[in-house]
Amino acid sequence: MISDSSTTAGRTIRGVRDISAPMTYTLIALCCLIFVLGPASGLTPAYGSGDALSVAQRAYFRHWGVIPAELFHAPLDHALAPATALFVHGSWVHLLGNMLFLFVFGAMTEERMGRVEFTLFYLGCGYLALLGYAAANAGSQQSLVGASGAISAVLGAFLYLFPRARVTSLLPFLFFLPLRFPAWVVLPFWAALQWLAASRASEGPGVAYLAHVVGFCLGFGYAWVRYGRGKGPKGGLGRVVVGDGRTRVKAAPAPAPKGENQP
Repeated sequence: MISDSSTTAGRTIRGVRDISAPMTYTLIALCCLIFVLGPASGLTPAYGSGDALSVAQRAYFRHWGVIPAELFHAPLDHALAPATALFVHGSWVHLLGNMLFLFVFGAMTEERMGRVEFTLFYLGCGYLALLGYAAANAGSQQSLVGASGAISAVLGAFLYLFPRARVTSLLPFLFFLPLRFPAWVVLPFWAALQWLAASRASEGPGVAYLAHVVGFCLGFGYAWVRYGRGKGPKGGLGRVVVGDGRTRVKAAPAPAPKGENQP
């Protein structure tokens, strides 16, 4: 659950499912459709099975993903790679983790920004996040795929737009007890963990933590410049009704978003 007590008392926002966020849902649908039709899902017989499927997956990731060494060796030939990589995921866990976070945080962010601005923001920050990771690992031959850079940007913008939103988290070291914390506590803590992980990460298969950090900073920075200094976000807060004195937005609890897979 997410609740936001930063707006006028006596208002209640309906659940995330009632928020008008068509682009968020479209992005989720596109990512899911592309994954199901691709070799990573294992559901398409055309890609075969066993070793043939593994070969098809590697070729698929190299074709649609970002390969830092190739991106900077021939930038014009691979200029679209960071954009196409945003819609490709390496596994079911990778896909579902990202889409859950996009659903929870993307709907409210889109409601504040508006459809066109949110879409351009998502794609632009996602592109730059992958580009930033590639620049820091310019010699890497590993394929980089996933929407985590763009979703991290959504988290950064959400933090600025809804700093007092209360996020329900499931903490493994507390036996997965659901605890509610303000966004200004949860999201910076998450970003700090990504930074620590990025500083210790080595080249190879795994999670592109640096793309998370870049995306988060881009998202927060964009929201600060765009909506700071008393500028009100365009668009409303959704359908508002008289409530119990605080603003609430219900959403499914989400684990930490999965990072870009480097198959």
